[in-house]
This record gives sequence, C-alpha cells and structure tokens, in this order.
Amino acid sequence: MEINPTEIIGYLASFFVLLSFFNKDMRRLRLVNSVGCALFVAYGTLLSSIPIIITNVAILLVNGYYLFVKKS
Repeated sequence: MEINPTEIIGYLASFFVLLSFFNKDMRRLRLVNSVGCALFVAYGTLLSSIPIIITNVAILLVNGYYLFVKKS
C-alpha cells in the first residue's frame, strides 16, 4: 500500500482541523483550523475538486476576519 503526496496533504489537513477542536482558546483554534483549511485548499487543488476548494477558502476567510479584523 503506497501513500501518495496528495493523500499525505489530505491526512495532514484532516489532522489540523481535528486538532483545532481540542483548543479552548478561540484565537488558537482559528489559527490551527486555518492551517487545516489551507492544506485542504491545496488538497482540493491537487484533486481538482471545486467543492473542497470553495468550502475551505470560505472558512479561511471567516477565520481571517475574526483573527485580523475583529481580533477576537
């Protein structure tokens, strides 16, 4: 069983999104979740999957808003 680089990115993305839910601090949660979402955007790009890309770009924008505009 061989794991290709695309799958590794997908697993890392899943790991970071899951890891984000263990954070009680909202700022840290959003930062870790953003890493996962960015990896999912890369994963979706490698798979040419528009739904994965759109969803995770939207989540990145929400996280960015709360991290940098709203600062909470």
